Amino acid sequence: MARRRRPPRSGALAELPPLKILSQIAILQGLYYAGALVLMLFTALVAGTKFGIDLVFGWDAVRGDTTQGWLMGFIWVLDGGLLMAAAIIVLIGRSKLVLDFALSLHAIHLVVVTLYSGQLPRHTAWWLSMAAASAVSVALATWGCRYRELKPISFGGGGASSTAGGGGGENSSGGNGGEGNGADEEQGFSRGRGRGRGRDGAGEYEMVNMDNSTAR
Repeated sequence: MARRRRPPRSGALAELPPLKILSQIAILQGLYYAGALVLMLFTALVAGTKFGIDLVFGWDAVRGDTTQGWLMGFIWVLDGGLLMAAAIIVLIGRSKLVLDFALSLHAIHLVVVTLYSGQLPRHTAWWLSMAAASAVSVALATWGCRYRELKPISFGGGGASSTAGGGGGENSSGGNGGEGNGADEEQGFSRGRGRGRGRDGAGEYEMVNMDNSTAR
């Protein structure tokens, strides 16, 4: 007897098609480098320093012994933490996938930086900046995705207004009679005048007594 396969963990990457995963990672990575490029170019123009592509794909500029090095580290935290958290909330939107995408984003950046510079980053400030950016992105994106997931879904106010209107009608009719009519009309008939509404709401009908001659 064949054993039934255990369903995959809810929210796991296995639930998504591989092509969709790769496309989402590529979009996030592109936004990651685009945000870093804009922030570093703006900082270089304001500070009057030289801008180069090494600031984006290198690691030597992030260091703890200069003010410029601290500024570069802050930019990476701002880009990889705040901006990427917002991007993950918009593009992914699932709290159980945040950790996978956030860590994949920074792992790919580590590979790119290593290949571009020809060696692993040796500055402790660079590693601390990447760790802080990863922690900020995971924390903020998880909070944002959970907020979206737990947000109540509104189906419109028609049902609530009709219920409120029905309650007012019963109270205005007064006494147990109004309460009994409301319960009977839910079952498709009413007492009193012999009129009621069908179960499908397709109109009213009237209960008429049949003569014995007609029944024969």
